[in-house]
Amino acid sequence: MSQFLIMAAAAILVAAGGLVASALLGTKTYSRVKEQTYECGIDPIAHENAHEGRFPIKYYFVAMTFIVFDIEVVFLYPWAVSIDDFGRLAGGAQLGIYSLVAMMIFLVLLVIPYVYEWRRGGLDWD
Repeated sequence: MSQFLIMAAAAILVAAGGLVASALLGTKTYSRVKEQTYECGIDPIAHENAHEGRFPIKYYFVAMTFIVFDIEVVFLYPWAVSIDDFGRLAGGAQLGIYSLVAMMIFLVLLVIPYVYEWRRGGLDWD
């Protein structure tokens, strides 16, 4: 228990030290441009001609792709690493075909967003 408390105290100390150092050493120049919201290089303030043209959604497609890849890796990697032989966990428990079918269903469900994004043109960088 004492090791946990030491690590927790060290983490809190490093986080607080970083915040204090940033507040003390950071630049204090403020301007209207620096305080303005930034959204993918597009001016967030609506102008008279805001209705002309569409808002590009490439950024959101990239974000969706990252989330799908992230979810896939988070669930697939530990499953793949924990299996010694086909269907056998490192502890000796048998999972058999149930484990394989469950992972295949998971992968099929992950292919659906890929196909959707591909058909919408999210993977094209023209």
